[in-house]
Amino acid sequence: MSRFTYSHRDFLTDVRRAKHTDTHTESSPSTFDTLLASGWRDRMRRGVFRYHLGDLQTRVLPGPASMVAQLNVQRGIERRKPQEIQSIKQPYNANQFNFNKVCSEEVLFEMTRDEMTRDEMPAERSAASPGGSGPELQRVMVLVNVSPLEFGHCLFVPEPSRCLPQALTLSAIQTGIESVLLSSDPGFRVGFNSLGAFASVNHLHLHGYYLKRELLLETVPVEPLVPEKGFYRLTHLPRGFLFYTEPSDLDRIARVVFQVTETLVNGDVAHNLFLTRGCPPSDGQKDETQQASRRGVRIALWPRKSSFGAKEETAFNVALCELAGHLPFKVQQDYECMTENDIKDIIQRYLLPDEDFIPLEKQLVADLIDL
Repeated sequence: MSRFTYSHRDFLTDVRRAKHTDTHTESSPSTFDTLLASGWRDRMRRGVFRYHLGDLQTRVLPGPASMVAQLNVQRGIERRKPQEIQSIKQPYNANQFNFNKVCSEEVLFEMTRDEMTRDEMPAERSAASPGGSGPELQRVMVLVNVSPLEFGHCLFVPEPSRCLPQALTLSAIQTGIESVLLSSDPGFRVGFNSLGAFASVNHLHLHGYYLKRELLLETVPVEPLVPEKGFYRLTHLPRGFLFYTEPSDLDRIARVVFQVTETLVNGDVAHNLFLTRGCPPSDGQKDETQQASRRGVRIALWPRKSSFGAKEETAFNVALCELAGHLPFKVQQDYECMTENDIKDIIQRYLLPDEDFIPLEKQLVADLIDL
């Protein structure tokens, strides 16, 4: 198995989105990008995937949200049947499919933070761990997603032998942020679906993939909630929350995200997380030059109604990428005909109503002020 070892010195901040093109960036691919892309193409050539993924039909829907629609019929047909989930706190079950059962050809590499650099890091960084119980070096297995939704679609599986259920740990959040910072491509995205939010496997994992098109989430203005903790409210997209971090405060913000998601799990609130390069929240309404900067990571979090059982929507499932404005359609007619308002109507059915969202927001703000 290939191994990729990295440190904070590998995080990239001089990342910009090229204007007026669909290209990712003018920068050269990072070591992380090269390893991921070359391994992914190799597995595609070798027939490891359930289907061949070529260039997908893609269009930007008219409307202020600039939603990116893609037609991916084969994913709707060929993907593995999702497990039936009955609880956000459902225990791991070794008898069901899990990532310890995948064939070796699906493994791209293992990634690990360089332990030798911990003495060079701030004390708060070297002490970070799931639950805050002490230093932990995490090994993350990176797999291809055999039913890909876009180029480079992979799965990050932290410590697969620990058999953790699909609930975020602090280290998993750090891994998600770090993976985005390791890429020189502003089109690299990472996301997480909780149980009850269309997670299809109850074994801790995050998704990663490349999407060339810009998403509104990268620049949209937000409203401050606890800005000193990097905590904001999303209003121009499906209503939710947004965090922002750069490498210098990665672990501090990761702990804030972890506290919020832990509160959601304890309260039986399903949720989706989406991480992307983006400009600082304060830059959301500034000029084009400033908006082109993607030096940090925007982390969107959507609390939502739970969806239990194996039921799926006909047009698309409302999960991490759909909430972020990336819409993989299963049916050509839906891809060609659905409007932004149609999409918003479907998504709205999965969001928390005011009577649930408003008290939840007040609770999270109070908890973070006391943190």
